[in-house]
Order: sequence, then C-alpha cells, then structure tokens
Amino acid sequence: MPVPRRFDRRPPERDQTRINERIRVPKVRLIGSDGEQVGVLDTDEARRIAREADLDLVEVAPDSRPPVCRLLDYSKYKYELEQKAKQARKHQQQVNVREIKLRPKIADHDYETKKGHVQRFLNKKDKVKVTIMFRGREQAHPERGRALLERLFGDLGELAVVEQAPQQEGRNMHMILAPGKAAGETQAAPPEAEPATAVDPEPQAEPQAS
Repeated sequence: MPVPRRFDRRPPERDQTRINERIRVPKVRLIGSDGEQVGVLDTDEARRIAREADLDLVEVAPDSRPPVCRLLDYSKYKYELEQKAKQARKHQQQVNVREIKLRPKIADHDYETKKGHVQRFLNKKDKVKVTIMFRGREQAHPERGRALLERLFGDLGELAVVEQAPQQEGRNMHMILAPGKAAGETQAAPPEAEPATAVDPEPQAEPQAS
C-alpha cells in the first residue's frame, strides 16, 4: 500500500521540527488533533494513527520524557505560527530616541519650554537624550550641567526613568531618559513651537573681575 504523500513530506532543511519519520524515539506521548490526551504509545503506532487521519505526527515538546507529539496539518500549523510572528513584529512598538539640547544657564521660561518637549516625547513612548552643551568658561563648571539634568529628572516625576546617567563627553554632558510608568497617561500641554534640537542663545560674557 503506497504511503500517502502527506506522510512523505519533510520540513525544509532549516526547519528543525521533527515530524513523521524524523521522530526516532521508541515512544511518544500523543495528543489528538482536537487536543485530547491519547496517552503514551509506540512511535510506530502514533505514526499509523496520524497516517489514517491524513495528518502529520509533529513533535511539540521534544524535552519531555517521552517527547510529546500532536496530530496536526503541519503546513497549516507552520503558516499559523508564521502569521502570529508577523503580527507580533507588526505590533512591536518602535522606540525613537529624541534629543533636547540645553545650555547650563538656561532661563526659566526656556527651561519650561524644553521640559514640555521632553514630556511630550515621553508621553509618546519615545526615549529622550538630554544634552547640556558647555561653551568657554562654562566647561570649568560641569556640576552646573549635572544639577540641571537632575532638576529636569526630578521635575518629570514618574513620567521618566533614567536609562543612562549623566556622562561627560568632551564639551557636552548627556543623559538618556526612558518613558516611566506614568508615560502616556496624560499629555503635556503643547510647548511653544520650537525645534526639538534648538539651543539657547549664547549667554552674555561675564564681567572680568578687576
């Protein structure tokens, strides 16, 4: 009696799933096509049942003792798995990293505007890289930049978590914020129109000590 073409099928070489004749253990625990527990059977007997049902014997839990196999239409099973994986990738949220640039001597009004940008980005579930840019003699006081970053983080409350603590890189200091547990619950009031990477104007030169 010729073997049905279905039972002669082999998965692609890159597919490591054991089905039908590729299952070489002596016994398996068989689950029927409708999910019922058939019990522990000789593998040859399980293959016979699959053959008569015009289904595949598919190993679904190879590490069990004995391995668990199920009666399935393998092509349909693989298609459904691929569709689920495709949907998962489709719905996987893409995380953007925005950047806000500040100066150590930022005015209160400008600070509130920049904070509004950060809040808006975090509420959209984006990460935010906050950069403090030092110029001239400002580089002698990195603690002012760190204090500004700490102030910003404190003002954001549960809207943000620190993903990367403040780090000095050349003339700049960076901190990366990620959305906190409150992100997305409330939307910040739209800040005044201003590019996200805009910087504060150059501060006036401090008078030289006489």
